[in-house]
Amino acid sequence: MRKVNVIGVGMTPFSTPKAKIPYTDMAKQAAGDALKDAGVGYNDIQHAYTGWVYADSCAGQMALYDIGMTGIPVFNVNNNCSTGSNALFLARQAVATGVVECAMALGFEQMTPGALGVVFNDRPIPMQTFFIKLFEFQEPKPGAPPAAMLFGGAGVEYQQKYGISDEVFGKISVKARKHAQHNERAVFRDLLSLDEVMSSPHIFGPLTRYQCCPPTCGAAAAILCSDEFAKKHNISNPVYIAGQSMNTDFTSTFEARSAMNICGYEMSKAAANDVYEQAGLGPEDLDVVELHDCFTANELITYEALGLTPEGTAEKFIEDGDNTYGGKYVTNPSGGLLSKGHPLGATGLAQCAELTWQLRGQSGVRQVEGAKVALQHNIGLGGCCVVGMYRRD
Repeated sequence: MRKVNVIGVGMTPFSTPKAKIPYTDMAKQAAGDALKDAGVGYNDIQHAYTGWVYADSCAGQMALYDIGMTGIPVFNVNNNCSTGSNALFLARQAVATGVVECAMALGFEQMTPGALGVVFNDRPIPMQTFFIKLFEFQEPKPGAPPAAMLFGGAGVEYQQKYGISDEVFGKISVKARKHAQHNERAVFRDLLSLDEVMSSPHIFGPLTRYQCCPPTCGAAAAILCSDEFAKKHNISNPVYIAGQSMNTDFTSTFEARSAMNICGYEMSKAAANDVYEQAGLGPEDLDVVELHDCFTANELITYEALGLTPEGTAEKFIEDGDNTYGGKYVTNPSGGLLSKGHPLGATGLAQCAELTWQLRGQSGVRQVEGAKVALQHNIGLGGCCVVGMYRRD
């Protein structure tokens, strides 16, 4: 397995569906910016891996053909909210195994307003077992968004185990907005007080509206290459991927009667431990983390799944400010999914872009001082989890 470098990243400003920007336009901008950042042309790309959830077949080709038609393989990837990281995983794998010297990963999404719903009603629904198992031990709330019942249920389970208040979750949204105010690409940049978060409409469990990520549109891309390719193009000291792991569900997802496991806690923990072993580093070595905060409840339980704090100590972790600037780890300096936005196919690559900028020292006001080691966490229920570690020497 060869070392894999991230030599170019690009990301559009994220927007609400009201903007009605075609996914092709967003993808073209993100891919073009990534190529420009890398200093290479589309003719240098040997494989392209495109990720999206809500689009028709071959949307990846449609998105890329305006950039170039060079005959290269274009792979289309869909694994729910982890789709962008899946595209990145495959691009890294192609470079690491020597199949190609340079690959592109591109993620995009043109979403519609409102909570996620079922598109096809005439065939088995991939998520149906998740809800069947959840409702064996958790009472459903009529009218509540399905995803909120899943992740809100994980928050309820954590509260039952460790006795924390609803306000602990709300503080994560306050932090997200503080970080997003300095991100010109974030969709929500206005500050929120804890009172505003907690007084927004109740959704499920400890979750209020401001603790749920919005449907978002946008695109992001990354250019990956081998050391030989980087040297040939006079690219010195690039950010590189020190470890990456992708997991799907274990039997415990359905057998443990645990909303936390149904929401990917075990997947996240296993993928993170695999990455730490690959990289020869532990959570104590991290400087900055972009993790999957689709709901505040998921950010909170993910602190522990990634080993940022021991199990049962997330409340103290938050109260001590160890999840923000001046603490142990700056989590989601971009504003995360809660404030930056969550265009499903683009999210994982947006995380990659943010961490690459952080390790290069290019993040402006939101720069994490001295950042050298970064961790990315991206999940998609159904299910899949991708964790990756980035470094710069």
